[in-house]
Amino acid sequence: MPELDLPQRQAPDSLMLTGFWYRALPADRVHRNQLYKATLLDIPLVIGRDRLGQPFVLRDSCPHRGMPLNCGRFDGENLACGYHGWQFDVHDGQCQLIPSLTADQTLKVDRIYAGSYACEEQDGFIWVFMPDPAPPGTGFAPRAEAPEAAPQIEKFSSKYKFAYLQAEMPVSIDHGIIGLMDPAHGPFVHQAWWWRSQRNIHEKQKNFEPIPNGFRMSAHTPSSNSAPYKLLRLYADAESITTTIDFVLPNMRTETIRAGKYWFSSLTTVTPISRNHCRIDVVAAWNLFRWVPFVPGLLKFVFAKFVEQDRRTMELQADGLKHNPHLMLIDDADRPAKWYFQLKAAHLEAKRTGTEMKHPMTGPVTLKWRS
Repeated sequence: MPELDLPQRQAPDSLMLTGFWYRALPADRVHRNQLYKATLLDIPLVIGRDRLGQPFVLRDSCPHRGMPLNCGRFDGENLACGYHGWQFDVHDGQCQLIPSLTADQTLKVDRIYAGSYACEEQDGFIWVFMPDPAPPGTGFAPRAEAPEAAPQIEKFSSKYKFAYLQAEMPVSIDHGIIGLMDPAHGPFVHQAWWWRSQRNIHEKQKNFEPIPNGFRMSAHTPSSNSAPYKLLRLYADAESITTTIDFVLPNMRTETIRAGKYWFSSLTTVTPISRNHCRIDVVAAWNLFRWVPFVPGLLKFVFAKFVEQDRRTMELQADGLKHNPHLMLIDDADRPAKWYFQLKAAHLEAKRTGTEMKHPMTGPVTLKWRS
């Protein structure tokens, strides 16, 4: 009988990991001299571009009386709260002016900060670095800088096509992620004449290996029971087609398909909005069928179909999760989900103790399942 495992219930503070980059908004939705609301990890944000087009991200709350800053006035450089006119530099959050102060009052305005976040524009999205929370009572201070650049899609040529899509999910980040990495749901959720069906389920065997902060499904030949891969093999006329899939904390799944000079890369993230709400953001780049006009639209249609099927499944699952059921994870199909929970626990323990993270995988592993 397969091993059954009940994953430990995650403490509220461990549901959403800090100290990582997260996608906030598509870059093409953020225009100069305008303000946009967003929420990440239950934190309200105001996002915009300065007059030069550079993005910025502030906590959407004035440190004076908590007024949302998105309701204020933005001149392309400073953002003034709509309640009392306190002005803040949009890039570092430093207070520039408090209109109510008189000439003889000595409050040091430049020591006051609205919460500011490091941000970067990468592969069509505004990414935000969400730092570890400051100790209680420390007030607002200069922002924490990110230790590394925001993630980006790996590309293998200078010319390529690019697309993204999104879907809201009414479940926690944990359920969004283990749904994303689940290898056995395909024939039951993603049913279409051009993909695969329950009639052609067969046994699969994949090799996995540990990588920093995550794990990799090692380079392998794609499944033979899906029409898109058959079409790719015909189009590329390559000796071999390989797929590599990585998962890395806190929420990133990358997939790379290589077929001779042709390639396809995607970076999918599950973005935590609140404790019971997340969003899937799929960004893809490719040089396949680059000269065929209808292909980008077709690929986006296929991805949109898949994501909508996942979204609908998560919506239905959310009704069941309201009743707090026991969850059973089985070997081997649910082993990646187990690794995810173990990676989270190891990461949090390393932060708590200040020691190096102990990876839950000790070496390569071969898993088998039917799908």
